[in-house]
Amino acid sequence: MINIQVDGDKIIKKKDINIGMAVALPSGNLIVPVIRNADKLSLSGLTKAVNDLATRARDNKLKPDELSGGTFTISNVGSFGNVMGTPIIMQPQVGIIALGAVQKKPAVVETPYGDAIAIRHKMFLSHSYDHRVVDGALGGMLVRRVADYLEKFDITRTI
Repeated sequence: MINIQVDGDKIIKKKDINIGMAVALPSGNLIVPVIRNADKLSLSGLTKAVNDLATRARDNKLKPDELSGGTFTISNVGSFGNVMGTPIIMQPQVGIIALGAVQKKPAVVETPYGDAIAIRHKMFLSHSYDHRVVDGALGGMLVRRVADYLEKFDITRTI
């Protein structure tokens, strides 16, 4: 129910997962090109698509159809050093997630000898969604799922 769009009083569940990615332009404006069928791409494929779209967006070389059809958007407010942001939904999409800057923070960690304070890398995720179709439980589950993927990412894995 996150990969949907609202059309008037209709909820349209989308088959394809087309991720919009916010790109800051040299002019200070923002544009959101779309990675089509993102779920079918490998990590390497996603990296290539992101770099290609971001470069062409900044060079004003995107085609009009590359700016439509997104089903969910990702914004990296951390690229400006921001810890957090309040992302705005691009309708007819019903959700957007913003990734904050990764920073070292003190955190309580459990050890066999009891709790301790240690320095850990932390990042805030901000999620906005259309409450007409996404409730707090679904929104919270999505953020938890994204956090789980990021926290368990194996940096030694082959791309």
